[in-house]
Amino acid sequence: MEESTNWTNNTLPPPSDPIQGQGCRGASGGCMVHVLMGLFSDLCSCLQIKLKIRRHNAAEGAPDDVVETNDLFFELRTLELATNFFSELNQLGHGGFGPVYKVRRIFLEGLIPNGQEVAVKKLSLNSRQGIKEFTNEVKLLLKIQHKNLVSLLGCCAQGPEKMLVYEYLPNRSLDYFLFDKVKSTSLDWTTRFQIVTGVARGLLYLHEEAPERIIHRDIKASNILLDENLNPKISDFGLARLFPGDDTHMDTFRISGTYGYMAPEYAMHGYLSVKTDVFSYGVLVLEIVSGRKNHDRQLGAEKADLLNYTWMLFQGGKTLELVDPSLARCNRDEAAMCIQLGLLCCQQSIADRPDMNSVHLMLSSDSFTLPKPGKPGIQGRGGRWTTTTTSALTNSATATNTSTTNTGATRVSGGNSFIDEYSRNSMSVSSIEEGR
Repeated sequence: MEESTNWTNNTLPPPSDPIQGQGCRGASGGCMVHVLMGLFSDLCSCLQIKLKIRRHNAAEGAPDDVVETNDLFFELRTLELATNFFSELNQLGHGGFGPVYKVRRIFLEGLIPNGQEVAVKKLSLNSRQGIKEFTNEVKLLLKIQHKNLVSLLGCCAQGPEKMLVYEYLPNRSLDYFLFDKVKSTSLDWTTRFQIVTGVARGLLYLHEEAPERIIHRDIKASNILLDENLNPKISDFGLARLFPGDDTHMDTFRISGTYGYMAPEYAMHGYLSVKTDVFSYGVLVLEIVSGRKNHDRQLGAEKADLLNYTWMLFQGGKTLELVDPSLARCNRDEAAMCIQLGLLCCQQSIADRPDMNSVHLMLSSDSFTLPKPGKPGIQGRGGRWTTTTTSALTNSATATNTSTTNTGATRVSGGNSFIDEYSRNSMSVSSIEEGR
């Protein structure tokens, strides 16, 4: 008989945690015209993105308070020069949003504090990610600040061009190291455990400490960037959703994310909550421990699916066989705990998954005994889920104190009643997008 643990009452106190001026001297008319034209151009950029955001908000019924007066807007010309006109030599990578470029710092002296190195994410003109995702990322990142979240330094929106300016992280993304047999040797066990705990702290901030609750929706290895000391920072908030007030979940007809990381209730029914991110985090933890992707057909049928293989090893008492063989040394207790934690986060039942408060407690306490996980929700080929999601959702009491806001989110209070509410109002989703 599989043990089931209800995490809804488990709480933990939050952890404390453009171009340089070119010697324009005096009050010459040419200099004054140049300055005024520059200011006018900056103002136009600022007004342009605010207008686009306003139009988007009007269409969505959202309040028009998404930008602050101290936002930093860059001229397109400045970013063109800083990236050598977006030369491939300066390109760091390419995602679903578009290419990312390293900026030549000399061109931004006076614009970026402390001479900080920056990177520019440029929206591809033919990208399926549009102004909605762009403005969503801007407004969310302007609201939040945490050492385990990537920092937005500014943006640009001129004509069809839309760009985001971020702090530059020299070690790229986690997948660049983790899934490469040679580069993965740079990730010793201490570093991997540091990444596991850092991502947990970042998610805890988004779910519990930010001004408003934020669900990332696309937690995966390629969205975890690493600084010079290999500390993790969660990036790419284009798909993130803001939960106003005390809202805990919502139903959405548009499913966005990445197969292999998506929680079953979200992939099949569009049910979105903090436990959606928890599931993705669990998959990520197992990838970090094992050094392999969540699905790899080259490993054969038995080992292809990471969740299924991990569960098989756990059931057979061979949990530590999952650990990446490239690790010369490993803290066996921490590794076993991370594997069990990963399985707990990927439980089929929403109620059986811990929240990020509980995850943080498990990672930071030597005396916390982890409950035994049940079989995880396992995703098969083509995005089909091989386990059902209804049995765990139909035994709760009747939902109480239900109210609906104009955001489309349903707020429910009272124990596990939100599980029951989802059970009664499960929906069919016809389209699922591949994540970035």
